[in-house]
Amino acid sequence: MRFIHTADIHLDSPLTGLSAYPDAPAELLRTATRDAFENLVDEAIGQKVDFMVIAGDLYDGRWKDFNTGIFFSGQMGRLKAAGIPVFLLFGNHDAESEMTKRLALPDNVHVFPSNKARVFELEELKVALHGRSFKDAATFENLALTYPSPKAGWLNIGVLHTALEGNTAHPNYAPCSLEELRARGYQYWALGHVHEHRIERTPDCIIAFPGNLQGRHIRETGPRGALMVTAEGTEIVSVERIFVDVLRWHALDVDVARASNLAAAVELAGRALEDLVDGAGGSHPLAVRVTLRGASPAHGHLFGLDAQLRAEVLGIAAGIGSERLWIEKVRVDTTPHELPAQVAAKSDAVADLQALLSGAEHDAEFMDSLRTDLQQLLGRVPAELLDMVPELHALRAGEIHDLVRRTAPSLVAHLAREG
Repeated sequence: MRFIHTADIHLDSPLTGLSAYPDAPAELLRTATRDAFENLVDEAIGQKVDFMVIAGDLYDGRWKDFNTGIFFSGQMGRLKAAGIPVFLLFGNHDAESEMTKRLALPDNVHVFPSNKARVFELEELKVALHGRSFKDAATFENLALTYPSPKAGWLNIGVLHTALEGNTAHPNYAPCSLEELRARGYQYWALGHVHEHRIERTPDCIIAFPGNLQGRHIRETGPRGALMVTAEGTEIVSVERIFVDVLRWHALDVDVARASNLAAAVELAGRALEDLVDGAGGSHPLAVRVTLRGASPAHGHLFGLDAQLRAEVLGIAAGIGSERLWIEKVRVDTTPHELPAQVAAKSDAVADLQALLSGAEHDAEFMDSLRTDLQQLLGRVPAELLDMVPELHALRAGEIHDLVRRTAPSLVAHLAREG
């Protein structure tokens, strides 16, 4: 017996970070979550699975219109025609949508209620599925404690949308512990909410997050998909990942410690991008954030040249393969090659400037003057620019200590650079 465990599909959730780029794959960004889900349904039909479990966050909160639900119903109709039932649990994002409660679904879709845990039984397979949907988005009750005892002699599957212990990156909804889940006596827990793939195994119980179906931004890197679970009787035989995503995000760190200037740093970034594409295999488009790191002689050369650096890297990416490689962002996180003590030992104007800047953060008069100047400048900045550069919001609020702290070493390195 085999079934697919999926969660966190977030149908029609936008992919963020690329839409502002003129060469971005607009159609792919718009339909990525649908395409990934359609791939999953293809997989279910092709593999002739016995059923599918969706462990919450099918939707992405409030729908723009009914097309999202109509698309889902169409995919469920394909599964119905193939004789595949679906067991659907609503998570926190689903609970935010009134349409979730009103849309009629094909009769092969069985929805777990939110008022109490329910058991769906598949008599021929001797499988019992236990689950309870979210009624409200902010559900902080330990729902697992309300689940019933396992059905003796059957394969028992718990379906739950939960942060689980130790997942601080996600809101702590329906919190519970691993021990509490194991104590229920089920052989498999099909979980959702955490977007990273994770499996906890014991001899008698497997607790699994499939991760989300399609990465939507740079914090969701790498291959994405669902889980194919195989069982014999009351024993889980295997849990294997199946990848259905259509675009993959990648954070690429480039060590530029050996770069002496901007051109050398860009060359190293180009080599790293070529290696990434060569090593990625397959044909998935890659959305990449490039971050230059290291104590580098190029640090001062990069100061104030963010726009030029981005243009250079975009040009390299286009040359490598514009149909497959897009740059989400280019960041500089380098440090000066020359230590502050080495600059101070020179006893020149740059050393004097470094001494002044080192105390600037604690000079109340200077900081007040800088804050006034910056706020006057930002008062003339268009609102759309403020939205594009989140750091400007902090400056507008008068929070300038971080700016001084980050800028001073770069300015000194820029002035002290060779030539």
